[in-house]
Formats: sequence, structure tokens, C-alpha cells
Amino acid sequence: MTTDSNEHDSDELYKSKSELKREMHALQDFGKRLMELKPEQLAPLKMSDTLRTAIEESRRIRQNEARRRHLQYVGKVVRQENDLDELMRSVEAYDSGSAEHTRRQHLAERWRDRLISEGDSIVGEFLTYCPSADIQHLRNLSRNARMDVKKGKNTGHSTKLFRYLRECIDEHDA
Repeated sequence: MTTDSNEHDSDELYKSKSELKREMHALQDFGKRLMELKPEQLAPLKMSDTLRTAIEESRRIRQNEARRRHLQYVGKVVRQENDLDELMRSVEAYDSGSAEHTRRQHLAERWRDRLISEGDSIVGEFLTYCPSADIQHLRNLSRNARMDVKKGKNTGHSTKLFRYLRECIDEHDA
């Protein structure tokens, strides 16, 4: 009876060569996605120094074969990351159409609408959510957006407020 359960356990731990290759290629694809990020998108991500250095190095490599080999190296380094799931979620937030991107968009829209309708009284609540936000800048943006709504004009202050809120939310969630 114990031999059957031991065999069953070893089957669960066993991965076929094809499955291992699929996982390796998925990690390389994720590494490629990291390499394609802009430096300002890459900066807030939590990753090891080794991975950050490998990604920055990739920007200097121009030859196709050298780039392919370096991509394999990046895939290997990604495999050794401590919190790979969190890193993947953070990168997914930059992909428009992803669930995380949509969630952050809607959150920023709700905060913008509340800041415009409720005024400065809600600024403190937003600061408890995103403590790194600049209170003075946030108050100015919301005040200007409120004035636009009051006057029935669209001078872009609401969009500026939204962009700042989205930036703060991205920073907080990263």
C-alpha cells in the first residue's frame, strides 16, 4: 500500500522534458517582457540586483545571437527570483487589457471622481491609501479639476489629476 502512494507522489514531482522546456520558454518570454519595459516602468519593480543588472545589460546588446543567449541568461535569472508571482503581477499591470491594469484604471477613476465631487475632505483618505503622494500637488490638481467642472470647461485638469492618481496607485501597488 505504501509503495503505491510513493509512486503516486513521485509522479506528481516528475516533470517531463517537454514540460520543463515549456516552463523555461515561459520564463524567457517573461524575461523578454521585462527587457522591453521602459526604465521608468522598471525602476519601481521589486527584483534582485542580478536580474536588474541583466536587464540593463540587455539594452547594450545589438547582435541577434548574443541577444538570444542573453535572453536565455535572463530566463535563468528570472527562475531564481524569490517572489516571481508578485513580479509577474507588477509587470502585468503595465499591459493594457490585463485584469490588474483595468483594476488600477478603475481605482484611479473612482478616486478622481471622489476628489472632484467631495473636495479636499477626501484628500486625507487618499493619503492613507497612498502615503507617498504629494498633498499640495494633489490639492492643486483636484481644485483645478473642480473649477473646470464648475465652469463647464475641459482644460485637461481632470486628466492631469487622473494621471497623477494612476502614478501614485502604480507606485503604491508596485
